[in-house]
Amino acid sequence: MLGRGGEYGVEALEVALDTEAKITPILIVSCIMVATAGLMFGYDIGISGGVTSMDNFLEKFFYSVYIRKVIHEQEHNNNKYCLFNTQTIQLFTSSLYLAGIMATFFASYTTRYLGRRLTMVVAGFFFIIGVIFGAAANNLAMLITGRILLGCGVGFANQAVPLFLSEIAPAKIRGGLNILFQLNVTIGILFANLVNYGSSKIHPWGWRLSLGAAGIPAFLFTLGALVVDDTPTSLIERGYFDEGKAVLKKLCGTDNVESELKDIMEAARVAHQVKHPFRELLQRHNRPPLIIAILLQIFQQLTGMNAISFYAPVLFISLGFQSDASFYSAVILASVKVLSTLVAVYALDRVGRRVLLLEAGVQMFIALILISVTLGLHVTYHLGDISHRYAMLVIILICTFASSFAWSWGPLGWLIPSEAFQLETRSAGQSVTVCVNLMFTFLIAQASLSMLCRFKYGIFAFFAGWVVVMTIFVYFFLPETENVPIEEISEKVWKKHWFWKRFIDDERIPKTNAG
Repeated sequence: MLGRGGEYGVEALEVALDTEAKITPILIVSCIMVATAGLMFGYDIGISGGVTSMDNFLEKFFYSVYIRKVIHEQEHNNNKYCLFNTQTIQLFTSSLYLAGIMATFFASYTTRYLGRRLTMVVAGFFFIIGVIFGAAANNLAMLITGRILLGCGVGFANQAVPLFLSEIAPAKIRGGLNILFQLNVTIGILFANLVNYGSSKIHPWGWRLSLGAAGIPAFLFTLGALVVDDTPTSLIERGYFDEGKAVLKKLCGTDNVESELKDIMEAARVAHQVKHPFRELLQRHNRPPLIIAILLQIFQQLTGMNAISFYAPVLFISLGFQSDASFYSAVILASVKVLSTLVAVYALDRVGRRVLLLEAGVQMFIALILISVTLGLHVTYHLGDISHRYAMLVIILICTFASSFAWSWGPLGWLIPSEAFQLETRSAGQSVTVCVNLMFTFLIAQASLSMLCRFKYGIFAFFAGWVVVMTIFVYFFLPETENVPIEEISEKVWKKHWFWKRFIDDERIPKTNAG
């Protein structure tokens, strides 16, 4: 998960770090340690599909699905597309994101008044307790409780980590450091699939190993949150001037930080003038970034990537793959996403946001249509196993789709909204962004297996239709924000866009003096 939000007054800090400040070891180490939250988030995404395809796990918690799977393996005469269709399995996956929605609003408060670092510490402890509940679960209630606790951790981490990374990142490497979080998400998904593959061969407690291994990224993130300093912006906004100045000197690698301090204090002063940021967010001049942020979160989920990521092994089994082949395929898919995210690290600040999204739209549409056609022709309603030739074709097409997502909608769905809001409404904007994303992630997680059962191979054509819609939206309505200073977004982006300029009223836009 990637983004930048909150009332962080980061603009002046970014300018200062580009002029005299150095890229110091403490800066890089802090970013790496905090970005391990992405490992946890990615592991949570990748682990659910693996454990829900393990017989021992199904027999203990979802017995009816286990019996259905056994009958299918023996007789090959039931509808494979509906093999895993049950609301309880989908609730196991989706409960995490529903809890994250609720936690986001509490995290907005703690991030502002208690700081980024403490909010991350809270997230870490939620992660650790959730892992313990999940790995030790003896009944469905305990299992779901563990997922809910993990969801609370996701809500707090998604609010605080992007803010932290953006507030200490120099502008010249800001894109790369932001995508560091998304890169960790994809690595977490890969780690989860590797663990699932190994633990699927351990009976009867392999699923406990899969759920318990989440403790590794949870511990690393919590340790990082305890060790790092809070951001200078957060400290100064909360009145800790001396501490903020000391941290700023360490991050910049210089004692000459008076100009940066002045700019941060001015940004904090202006932000404090807005007493009700959520109310301010609804004003007419804030509609362009608000609409963009909401639609990008919805579109990100309607690409279908998370539906595939959540249930990759389950999906491949449903399409006719053998159990081992389904895990192999999930690992290959996760590996492709890791490598493709590196493409985004390289290309983001070179070719721009719009080019990546438009190219990915074409690539994703073609891949999804070909997947739908291939499955429609070669995976019948009651077929046993897909042939090796067409299985390989399906894997290649899904990887083609996933690669384009990983360098476009994956990181940019979070990055662009974080660049769009003004300082005064950035905290509220980040909360809305996270909330909408988690809401639609919850809906996709809860509905994916039911949609597979109802639409069959047509589920891929369904997502392809939405890819067309979002690509058209990007072409006509999404402005380019590459290399535009955040404090100048309204002046250089919204006011000059053919559609959004009608919403901008100079008289009502608060301004900072970041000079």
